[in-house]
Amino acid sequence: MLPLLAASIAAVCLGGPAAAQLNIQPKEMKGVQIVEHLGDTLPLDLRFRDETGADVSLKQYFDGERPVLLNLVYYNCPMLCNLVLNGAIEGLQGVEFTPGDEFQIVTISIDHREGPELAAAKKKTYLEQYGRPEAAEGWHFLTGERDTIRALADAIGFGFQYDPDRMEYAHGAAIFFVSPKGVLTRYLYGIQYEPKQLRLALVEAGEGTIGSAVDQLLLRCYMYNPDSREYAFYIWGAMRLGGLLTIVLIAGMLIILWRRERRQNYGAV
Repeated sequence: MLPLLAASIAAVCLGGPAAAQLNIQPKEMKGVQIVEHLGDTLPLDLRFRDETGADVSLKQYFDGERPVLLNLVYYNCPMLCNLVLNGAIEGLQGVEFTPGDEFQIVTISIDHREGPELAAAKKKTYLEQYGRPEAAEGWHFLTGERDTIRALADAIGFGFQYDPDRMEYAHGAAIFFVSPKGVLTRYLYGIQYEPKQLRLALVEAGEGTIGSAVDQLLLRCYMYNPDSREYAFYIWGAMRLGGLLTIVLIAGMLIILWRRERRQNYGAV
């Protein structure tokens, strides 16, 4: 497992142009890179089974109002998937948004052999770890057929391969943010996710449907940096915002002075 985990982390760290330039592709990671499809719409007509065994359409988790945090794992994964889910939970515990209210979480197994019973067990485990029982209505654990899973993974750009020697799947580590209408808006990589990064990604994916006015302003001061793969302070955005606030402040002062002058003039008459 350790060689496979190391290869998976290497794929995350060296994915994209860097890996192509260095021509580094461990045998275990052939076809396992994550290729971003930002701006693409997911095939929402794909059908899966939820943790109760019910036949569901991916479309039903996209209501046009709430963004979706999507992750592809497999429930019997001995290490990496658990690290990704644990990292997401730890980060989300520091975000006041709750699944089912401001956003949805959809977790889908890439292993077509896994079924609803295992999905239900995983949901119970992770909800207990999350510590928010009210999130049960907003966090969905799905399983599906091989072709359906592959179609969704291809749409996201999530490469994975089964290694029969180790009887494990090789895959990268990332979570995906999708707009309320099913458009991919952001990828966050690794196995740890800071609450601020998660909140900004959810607000961005929400396209104005969630978050406060302060959150919307923060998005003008923070920009996603593809090199560091996180939201970083954007000096020019902050300067533009500062300039706008200065204009508003000056305009407010002028209005106050104008009203004061009018009252003085009318009082003199």
